[in-house]
Amino acid sequence: MTRKILVTSALPYANGAIHLGHLVEYIQTDIWVRFQKMRGNECWYVCADDTHGTPIMLRAEKEGITPEELIARVHGEHSRDFAGFHVAFDNYYSTHSDETRFFANDIYGKLQAARLIEVRSIEQFFDPVKQMFLPDRFIKGECPKCGALDQYGDSCESCGAAYAPTDLKNPVSAVSGAKPELKSSDHYFFKLSDPRCQAFLRQWTQGEDRLQTEASNKLQEWLGTPGENKLTDWDISRDAPYFGFEIPGAPGKYFYVWLDAPIGYMGSFKNLCARKNLDFDEYWKQDSKTELYHFIGKDILYFHALFWPAELEHAGYRTPTKVFAHGFLTVDGSKMSKSRGTFITAESYLQQGLNPEWLRYYFAAKLNGTMEDIDLNLDDFVARVNSDLIGKYINIASRCAGFITKRFDGKLAKVERNSIVEEMAGAAETIAQCYEARDFARAVREIMALADKANVFIANAKPWEVAKQEGKDELLHSICTEGLAMFRLLSLYLKPILPKLVQRAEEFLNVAPLHWQDAGFQLPVHHLINPYEHLMQRIDPKLTEALVAANRESLAPAADSHSQQRHAEHQQHTENVVQAETSPWEPFISIDDFSKVDLRIARIADAKHVEGADKLIQLTLDVGNGETRNVFAGIKSAYDPATLVGRLTVMVANLAPRKMKFGMSEGMVLAASDTDGKTPGLFLLSPDSGAQPGMRVK
Repeated sequence: MTRKILVTSALPYANGAIHLGHLVEYIQTDIWVRFQKMRGNECWYVCADDTHGTPIMLRAEKEGITPEELIARVHGEHSRDFAGFHVAFDNYYSTHSDETRFFANDIYGKLQAARLIEVRSIEQFFDPVKQMFLPDRFIKGECPKCGALDQYGDSCESCGAAYAPTDLKNPVSAVSGAKPELKSSDHYFFKLSDPRCQAFLRQWTQGEDRLQTEASNKLQEWLGTPGENKLTDWDISRDAPYFGFEIPGAPGKYFYVWLDAPIGYMGSFKNLCARKNLDFDEYWKQDSKTELYHFIGKDILYFHALFWPAELEHAGYRTPTKVFAHGFLTVDGSKMSKSRGTFITAESYLQQGLNPEWLRYYFAAKLNGTMEDIDLNLDDFVARVNSDLIGKYINIASRCAGFITKRFDGKLAKVERNSIVEEMAGAAETIAQCYEARDFARAVREIMALADKANVFIANAKPWEVAKQEGKDELLHSICTEGLAMFRLLSLYLKPILPKLVQRAEEFLNVAPLHWQDAGFQLPVHHLINPYEHLMQRIDPKLTEALVAANRESLAPAADSHSQQRHAEHQQHTENVVQAETSPWEPFISIDDFSKVDLRIARIADAKHVEGADKLIQLTLDVGNGETRNVFAGIKSAYDPATLVGRLTVMVANLAPRKMKFGMSEGMVLAASDTDGKTPGLFLLSPDSGAQPGMRVK
């Protein structure tokens, strides 16, 4: 029976370029959709740009254009990049659409009628210069936990603490630099804490294998045990000025971008329905028998597996059949980094002349349907593509095709009963199960194991030697025909991953586009193939070296000094501020800036554990002239206090004293660490022997 399936990928935010971290998801989804279509299922793949929010508004303002002009330009860029990697959406739309507005208003109205919307006054920071309320990520200041400077309003990147923006010390607006003011404003909340939502989500997140096991377990942490009420109400409104949809009946109040972003799936599909004459209700009504799948990054699981199904259920729509979460991408074992040239955009990859299907194949060989992160090791990338695609798969066609063309007028012989051909044809269902389960890595292993057997067959048959022997034409014809029969089956199995390469293989074999059921058939005797032309080039390692160099050299000052790329490995559509990292050393400071920091040699006179603290050691520092300082240092993971006594180190002497839970900290000692994680640990700085406590470091 033909399945009816609607598939979505998370909506990329219209404030930045598509990079290789994004492509993990879109390539994964595209492979799965192509497989479903090859199986004969009715499968629609929709997506859209996520276009609303403060970052869009501010970026457009800075560029001197309207938000509509900005999102139209970015939509073109995103569409170009996805097409470049053969991601074949049935509709790639925008959340800034009449369709999405309609469903946002409709869902909101139904939740309101169900008494699941509540208005309450909250206090938040307001920028007196820009005359706007500030989202958490647009407020910076000193961490209230560790005192680290220049931290965002929701969490500290130094100590990892989470907090409210009102907890920040010395807060400033990241938009204007002004000191923000606390002001009250009415906000609209979706009552996720309502017992109806709680009961529904406990059942929904555990039933019918809707989520991967690790995702389901994570959601139970958020939900808590039965009887607990850990979910809090969700603030779904923002105050003007804001680029988005105004809330019906609430002038000056706008839907928070995360409310209408997933509703964009519905808007995009509704737009497709109008063009394809599809029945929207068949896919979205509450008792729908169709299938709905969301492919997302694990960082937005909370929105897609709690907020989103609760909204849909209580607004009278169907909920997702399954939510598929994947991990992040690292490059050469580390987070993507512009300073190392591994923060690679889709546009840059293609401009440097790399074949997009090399990356599609490599990602497929790594993806296994779990939430594990995957690594793009550039040396392994070169070796695997060259070995598997060139050395195994294409090698079969290149070894057999020429003899068929030159010696047999391009016509195939009858495919005799061959155990390898039969084994390959019989593997169709096993490989299909791998694709269905999104275990593309296993599918690739199965396919390449068959390719190995095909190459062994050809190596043993030695057609190049048979061709030199008198009276062996029939044997040569049979060997090469069977080799191409194996090549056709491998092409069929690789088609979801390598659509353009296999299209060229289909043209060479002179066959109609391959479908999954074709595994059970063979080409007829005297079938005419076309002259063989080489299907794919090997990767020259110099290409990847040039790619890294180009991305490292292309760094330029950020267009928006108020935004920062916080999670380069997987930029999803959150209302975070996004900025290109310029250089590992920028922004530069002047000598006057440096002279403000008073660095002094200090001797550790005493060191001891801090009761109740997991990371801290209490240090008594001798800073010369009989003066001592009490400092709490987060170095417990690296040092035993007993080993520190008597040691010289370097401290910041003019750091403002800070009252902590355990006492007053009167400075900071300096330690080195590798932020990329290649050399884990902390390393306390030590001066050369002869330095004395109190000496200034300059």
